[in-house]
This record gives sequence, structure tokens and C-alpha cells, in this order.
Amino acid sequence: MTWMWIALALFFMTGGFLSLFHKGRVPRAGIVIPLETRSYVGVDDFDSTAGGVTFKVVSPPGGPADKAGLVGGDIITTFDGQTVRESSEIMDLLGNTPIGKTVDVVYLRDGNVHNTKLTTVSRDEYNRLDRDFNNRPEGKGMFGFESNRMERVQNPETKTFGVRIEYIEPNGPADLFGIKEGDIITDFDGIPIRTPDEFLARVRRARPRIPVNVNVLRDGQPLIIPVTIGKAR
Repeated sequence: MTWMWIALALFFMTGGFLSLFHKGRVPRAGIVIPLETRSYVGVDDFDSTAGGVTFKVVSPPGGPADKAGLVGGDIITTFDGQTVRESSEIMDLLGNTPIGKTVDVVYLRDGNVHNTKLTTVSRDEYNRLDRDFNNRPEGKGMFGFESNRMERVQNPETKTFGVRIEYIEPNGPADLFGIKEGDIITDFDGIPIRTPDEFLARVRRARPRIPVNVNVLRDGQPLIIPVTIGKAR
């Protein structure tokens, strides 16, 4: 009978721990950080890479990373004075960074070092920004392409960085205004494009029926092509 009570006690203790784990992250120190009190920077997710941690897209518009000038493909090497090499390290730092704190961020883009300042937000503010963007009256932009049919281009020797577009929808905005399959898109509306996901996000935030300058490389030659953005259905 005694062993039965011990087994039941262990069962409920384990269940309680798992419940806490799902509600928040458990940093290396073993302290549970609830999602509601964790700081957010406004990127899709962090991935470990050579030199630091990276991400595919900045989201939502107007979030901390967006205001700081970061774009998908950047590599964060230092966050609030702390060197970061693994995604788990920056997540732990965010778990211990007060909401609303302005931190120094050092990052790499195209092999060059940059510095910026970033002010974290709460989960509620992050969700509000995302909700406001998704519900904006003018809708989302449309370009006439498929993000899963783009290839990231990184060639330090020729200093070529961007995304190659492999498919253009017939009679879509890109097609009608002269974007060609095989073009390497380097900038969209003045924003560096380094990942397909970032390009898709920038197209969606562009305002329908407004011209946007698209910088491309075609056969090694730089071109600037104005494209009037369509409206996503």
C-alpha cells in the first residue's frame, strides 16, 4: 500500500512539472519563464548558424526587429552585450530580458558587421501588431510568384546576395511589369531581400495598387523595375 501512495505522488509531481514546461520555457538555470512575461523581438524563429543565430523573416510589421532594421537572413552575434552562438542561448536571454528594455544588437549581413538598438515588447503587444496588420482595410499585396519556388543566393566572391525567382505567374504584377524568371531580387521597396520568406512578407505588407521599386540582377546587370503591387484575394 505504501508503494502505491509513493507511485501516485511521483505521478502527480511529474504531471505538474510537464504542465509548467508547456506554459513557459525552462532556461538552463531551471527557472520557468511564462510566455506572458517573456520579451519578444518580432522574428519567426531562431536557428543556429555559423557565427551566431539567424531567422527567415521579420514579423509582424512595426515589431521590434522591423523597427531595428533587421531583415530575414541577418545573423545576430551579440544580444544585450552577450555573445550568442545557439538558438537556445538567445531564447534564454529573452526569457531574462525585461519587457520594454532597449538592447544593443550586433549582427552580420552579407558578411559585414552592423549595430542596432532593439526595444523588446510583450506577447500581448506582439499579438496586437500581428492582428492589426492582418486586419488592415486595404488588404495585403500580391506580386505573382511562389515563395517555395525561389532560391537564396549568397556569393561573397561576386558580392551577389538576394533570392532568385524561379516562377512568375502569367499576367500577374511581376509578369506585367517586366520581372523575369531567373532574376535575382536584391531589394524590394528599399529593403534588402535575403530570404524567400522575407520577400513574401514584404510583398504582403506592400500596399495594393502602389508602385514599388524592385532591384534585380539579370545576367549580372543591376536593374530597377517599378512594379505596381496587386491585391491578394
